[in-house]
Amino acid sequence: MSELNKWDSFYVIIGSAAGAVIGLQFIVITLMAERPPVGAEEAGAAFASPTVVHFSAALFLSALLHVQWRTITIDVALWGVLGFIGVAYVIIIARRMWTQPAYEPVIEDWLFHAALPLAAYAGLAESSFAASSHDHAALLGVGGATLLLLFVGIHNPWDNIAYRVLTVRAGKHIPRRREETKSQIE
Repeated sequence: MSELNKWDSFYVIIGSAAGAVIGLQFIVITLMAERPPVGAEEAGAAFASPTVVHFSAALFLSALLHVQWRTITIDVALWGVLGFIGVAYVIIIARRMWTQPAYEPVIEDWLFHAALPLAAYAGLAESSFAASSHDHAALLGVGGATLLLLFVGIHNPWDNIAYRVLTVRAGKHIPRRREETKSQIE
C-alpha cells in the first residue's frame, strides 16, 4: 500500500486534467454539429465518442487509485477489468473507423484511435497480472497507461477540430474512397 501512496500527486494531476479536458470534447462536438458531413453519426461513433471513453477511463483510474482500500486487490481487479473491456472497445472502434463513410482514416488516425489506446488498455490488463509479484512495475504500467489515455484524449479532439477547420471548412474535404472521386468527376 505504501507503494501506491507515492503516486498520489500523479493521479491528482492526471485526474484533474482528464476531467477538465472532457469539456474540450463538448466544444469540438458543438463546432462540428454546425454543418455535419455525410456519415457524421458513424464518424462520431468512431472518432469522437472514444475520446470521452478514454478520458473517463483516465479519470476513473485516478479516482480508483485514491480510494483507501485495505489492500490493493480491489484496485488490481478493477483496473484489470477496465483493461480487458478497453481492449474489446478498441477493437469495436477500429471496425467503426474502417466502415464509417465520412472520412478515410490515415496512419495517424489508426495510431491515435486504435494502436495507442489498445496498448494502454492491454498494459492495464497486463499490469493486473503483474501486481501480485511486482507491485512497483504494475503501478508503473497503470501510470503509463493512464498517461497514454490522457495524451490520446488530448490529441484526438485537437486533430478532429483541426481537420474540420483546415480541411472541411476550407473546401478541401477528401472523399472517403477513390470511387467517390470518380463519381464526382463524371
